[in-house]
Amino acid sequence: MFCYRFFTIFATIFLPKKYHTMNNSFFYILVVGAIFIATGIFAQAPFNHTGEDVVDIIVKVNKLWQDTRPAQVNAFWHPAAYHTGNMEAYSVTGREEFREYSLAWAQHNYWKGAKSDVRANWLYSYGETDDYVLFGDWQICFQTYIDLYLLDKKPENEYMIARAKEVMEYQMSTPINDYWWWADGLYMVMPVMTKLYKITGNELYLQKLYEYFAYARDLMYDSEAGLFFRDARYVYPRHTTRSGLKDFWSRGNGWVFAGLAKTLIDLPETNPHRGEYIQIFRAMANALKNAQQPEGFWARSLLDLEQAPGNETSGTAFFTYGFLWGINNGILESNVYLPVVAKSWQYLTETALQPDGLVGYIQPIGERADQHRNVGPTTTSDFGTGAFLLAASEMVRYIKMNNE
Repeated sequence: MFCYRFFTIFATIFLPKKYHTMNNSFFYILVVGAIFIATGIFAQAPFNHTGEDVVDIIVKVNKLWQDTRPAQVNAFWHPAAYHTGNMEAYSVTGREEFREYSLAWAQHNYWKGAKSDVRANWLYSYGETDDYVLFGDWQICFQTYIDLYLLDKKPENEYMIARAKEVMEYQMSTPINDYWWWADGLYMVMPVMTKLYKITGNELYLQKLYEYFAYARDLMYDSEAGLFFRDARYVYPRHTTRSGLKDFWSRGNGWVFAGLAKTLIDLPETNPHRGEYIQIFRAMANALKNAQQPEGFWARSLLDLEQAPGNETSGTAFFTYGFLWGINNGILESNVYLPVVAKSWQYLTETALQPDGLVGYIQPIGERADQHRNVGPTTTSDFGTGAFLLAASEMVRYIKMNNE
């Protein structure tokens, strides 16, 4: 009904007046035709790439990254976030060298995150040393280890996921529930738990998943805005932008939005908390739709562009992935959110993506919107490239689902 009224008004305004005096049937045909044309246009968003085009983009971006950077780096959160994108790129392209790159990285790290074997020393606050085994930034690597294992699932390959199971099962045996005290942790670890549930069938993974998520939700989620603060230090009104607004960090919300999507992939339809995860995912989608900049990106401070002016790619790529995943899986309405994706995809491929395949305008490692200056076309990173690969891979799936 809305579409009919909209295009009736449109036709009345823009069609020559002589058509307004014609019989109603002819006028209605014009209106209905306009609806079909517009519906077809919206259904084809994004408008300017075929599936093969997007695969070519993925290959160009990923080959540049892998050809210029060794796989043998540590398993901390930022290279691990890249590998979550790399495995999706492998999934849609079948390029064996992509799988081998992640395999070499996993082998280099002995299929571990933080490497301490003394459980009495295991910690979960912020830390970059081998004792911080229970800190989520050292657990995101398990997502890729599990994905590699599932590509060749057999008893002799159980070593690939042995450490992931050891760490997460120990963590779940503790009475602590505040493991995810910062927004990023939801991307780092929620999908680990649903992936391990799918392999083991152990319901404790899903019970503890919700327990940890509920703590994070109560600490950081602003239900009025439909967005997450980065951590307790940034909750309004304790912290505001310089203009006095709520300061929602783009990449922080990108971690959550993409993390919810990745979690829902393996969460059973019968899980009693699935509806709540989806409700928050949809609320975030609506808030993000309204916060998108005209150029297609999202500001580093989502509701206050002046807090940190300029383009930003990492949050934008994670949001694009989340929107596409939601559309592809029937959780988000395509007619509402495809125009959002069309703009963000145009930004990602025409502004962020450089001619040589480098993904630019990525805010460097940090924790807040206004932390960096001079974020430009050559400002890149592993985690931001991984986010771009996630979005592009989901774009391939969208195009195949709708055009083939």
